[in-house]
Amino acid sequence: MNKMKLSQFNFELPEELVAEYPSDNRDEARLMVVHRDTGKIEHKLFKDLIDYVEEEDVMIMNNTKVFPARMFGNKEKTGAKIEVFLLRELNRDSLLWDVLVDPARKIRIGNKLYFGEDESLVAEVIDNTTSRGRTLRFLFDGPYEEFKEKITQLGQTPLPKYIKREVEKTDSDRYQTIYAKEEGAVAAPTAGLHFSRQLMKRLELKGVDFAEVTLHIGLGTFRPVEVEDLTKHKMDSEQMAITQECADTVNKAKKNRKKVFAVGTTSMRAIETSVSTDGLLKPYEGWTNKFIFPPYEFSIADALITNFHTPLSTLLMMISAFGGHEMMMDAYQQAIKEKYKFYSYGDAMLII
Repeated sequence: MNKMKLSQFNFELPEELVAEYPSDNRDEARLMVVHRDTGKIEHKLFKDLIDYVEEEDVMIMNNTKVFPARMFGNKEKTGAKIEVFLLRELNRDSLLWDVLVDPARKIRIGNKLYFGEDESLVAEVIDNTTSRGRTLRFLFDGPYEEFKEKITQLGQTPLPKYIKREVEKTDSDRYQTIYAKEEGAVAAPTAGLHFSRQLMKRLELKGVDFAEVTLHIGLGTFRPVEVEDLTKHKMDSEQMAITQECADTVNKAKKNRKKVFAVGTTSMRAIETSVSTDGLLKPYEGWTNKFIFPPYEFSIADALITNFHTPLSTLLMMISAFGGHEMMMDAYQQAIKEKYKFYSYGDAMLII
């Protein structure tokens, strides 16, 4: 296979197929099933996933939890409205955060920002790291728990920018998987949004095992690829953890020739980051900047559950590596023809 270029991942997506809202019920989003061996495509509902699993198969889920990362503040003196997007905590003791600010040009080192109706939360800009990125120090007296409660109360669900509507109350629930546990993501692992309690129960009764990994999704996931030669693209690092228990569950299934399903591209990236020489999953705690694009040999998962991704995105490149570039581009054309919904709140695909 020749080296793939960025332009090979482009396609025309009609704007009306970008999902502004999730499906009424989590597990009733549509599900396109793509069979890699035959190229056959089926059109189902997400809850039909149950028909494609067997006893002792394993589902690997990313249990990261989205925190309300988008905050609105005002600049001292001018009162200009500033949007602050909390990317990650740099230092818990001194309340230092890595953030994006918008509009970026109005913010200088030393500026103070006030949050909340009563302006009770104050932050000072202490570093200009990139064109949009800044380091903020929150000025807060009191225990860390109180500070965390405060930003949770002031923050909004960080819906992706392409969703043009206002954030609604239901978003704080629906832009979170039902099994979210470990707080730290600024974007939801969207394939997991389709799992309802009822479907999880039915999978459990069928004898499916669940293995949880943690990968805290940063905004790098959405960062555009700007180089035609994919080997030159650098992924942002994201924090992740695979426990011994998770590795044991997955490796047992592999040894018993059971199927392993990666739920979402983030789960896939996590497991491919930590593989032993004999193709088994190893426990790992640290960071990953793994970028998967064709051609690529996968070691762990036999199947991938994922949403429909943006043209030219690293996520589309990963699924092309897994499902085959031509087959995926064809499947996307079918999805457009059949009016599947795309992106975070959109429909799902099972590549098997």
